[in-house]
Amino acid sequence: MTSPASGKTPKPFPGVRPIGRPFWLLLPGVAWLLVFGLAPILFMGAVSFWRSSIFGTTPDFQFGNYARMIEEPLYVELLVKTLRIAALTTILSLIFSYPLAWFLASRKGAWKAVCVVAVFVPFWISYVVRTFVWLPILGRNGLINQTLMGLGLISSPVEWFLYNEGTVYLGLVYVYTLFMTLPIYLALEKIDPKLIEAATDLGARPWQTFRHVVLPLSWPGVLSGSIMVFLLAVSAYVTPRLLGGTSGIMFGNMIANQFLSNNNWAFGSALSMTLVAVVALFLLVVGRWVGIREVFTGGKG
Repeated sequence: MTSPASGKTPKPFPGVRPIGRPFWLLLPGVAWLLVFGLAPILFMGAVSFWRSSIFGTTPDFQFGNYARMIEEPLYVELLVKTLRIAALTTILSLIFSYPLAWFLASRKGAWKAVCVVAVFVPFWISYVVRTFVWLPILGRNGLINQTLMGLGLISSPVEWFLYNEGTVYLGLVYVYTLFMTLPIYLALEKIDPKLIEAATDLGARPWQTFRHVVLPLSWPGVLSGSIMVFLLAVSAYVTPRLLGGTSGIMFGNMIANQFLSNNNWAFGSALSMTLVAVVALFLLVVGRWVGIREVFTGGKG
């Protein structure tokens, strides 16, 4: 602060230190991240080099767990399949969510609030319950089969509505739609309507306006939603377990089986660390392309 009389910055009182940034306020949050975030991952990384047997897991350092993943093509193929399912789920979620977000952003007044609440209400229900609801809909004696049989379109129930990879896509897109819709909706909300009016006045057609004005301004929301959906889908466990059957199994199901059924914690940890490494590499590539700050904040800060 400058003294208005002398124009000089006054010196602090003797023995009083100037107040700096209270970095100590960050300690609780940093400690929480270290204890409940970083420490479990480091411990899991250490266990991935141990050895599991019928007698338990022993801290015997070796690379056999990772060598097993390379030698047996099943695990690499399953990882590639999981990445493919996650990528296609992200694309399908974007295709369905962008028009929905645009519809919400273009509403006005009380009608807009009603529409937004209507989109959010299903997601107030448990994720597991929302996945279970597809069983009585798509099952052998489910709603769709009973309706088709009642209309005389089929003579016996259709078996392939459930327990296949397509059902996994359906379940994942349904449960993760909100994570794609919300960031896109928030990005569209920030667009000044005058920019769209200006493009129209300059002779731009609706498609040109969308391509050159709306899409670039909403792109951070698209990236944010895409990253969130991809990260959630690549680690999915409940949906492929309930709806996928044997043909819809994903990497997360394989990891769970190692811990719960096979009691092979060391190999399960190796599979987990492989998935963590793949996701970290994905974030690194995306971060170098668009910038992590822009992706998660919806713009440059």
